[in-house]
Amino acid sequence: MATALGFSAILMWSLLALLTARSGAVPPLQLNAMCFGLGTLVGLAALKLRGVPLSVFRQPPAVWALGVIGLFGYHALYFAALRSAPAAEASLIAYLWPLLIVLGSAMLPGEKLRWFHLVGALLGLSGAGLIIAGKGDGLSFEGGHGVGYALAGLCALTWSSYSLLSRRFRNVPSDVVTGFCAATALLSLPAHWMFETTVWPADGGQWLAVVLLGLLPVGAAFYVWDYGVKRGDIQLLGAASYAAPLLSTLVLILFGEAQATWALALAACLITLGAVLAALPMFSRLRDGRLTNSA
Repeated sequence: MATALGFSAILMWSLLALLTARSGAVPPLQLNAMCFGLGTLVGLAALKLRGVPLSVFRQPPAVWALGVIGLFGYHALYFAALRSAPAAEASLIAYLWPLLIVLGSAMLPGEKLRWFHLVGALLGLSGAGLIIAGKGDGLSFEGGHGVGYALAGLCALTWSSYSLLSRRFRNVPSDVVTGFCAATALLSLPAHWMFETTVWPADGGQWLAVVLLGLLPVGAAFYVWDYGVKRGDIQLLGAASYAAPLLSTLVLILFGEAQATWALALAACLITLGAVLAALPMFSRLRDGRLTNSA
């Protein structure tokens, strides 16, 4: 059950690029505040239904710092990237985070950086480079969408760092994610007032996109993912996360936000194959575990 909930987070995250693109011209920090406000309501409703006391939020400062920086930083960068570059290209670069997690995990104590980690990294970087070159401007970041691509790269680095450092707090209950969402929404508001001009969704379709963002990929997904990786099969969930770039791009194409070009398809395949190759130890451990259980 826990693993299945974790899988549902991956499916919800595949909608993030589409819903962001459909949310209109709402500035990134304002969108952050709106979506995480809704995400907080999701968590508070779950706490109320399950009778969890508010004392669950009494956690060490390091837990709060990691959660708030991870959620606030990642989504502020993500929304800004999709406002500054085409949705398909920006989302694919942002989805380099599974590859970065694998590379970072390989350098933890007791692990080694092997050839398949390096080859996987090169494939992922090649895919990101192909996305940029596919516009016909080569790999130059002068003007155009260079800022958006750079923001997407920082986005991937932020989420991978957050995920790796979260391993230190495996015993922290998933209910604390509610507090992370609330803090992120509150931080986004003054930042929005300082740096942006308020722009509300222009029609019902854009409002629906914002609500769905807050309820699903920027809401429920964080809770079920946290629960899944702590109580389910984390190896399966880690490997499955590498499907996110392809799922996200497929959704964008199906809804007319991106064109099904050969360059885009090849880039998606390179990033996904690179991440899977870098994750070979996960698949080996999973296979060995199954063989042991069957014996």
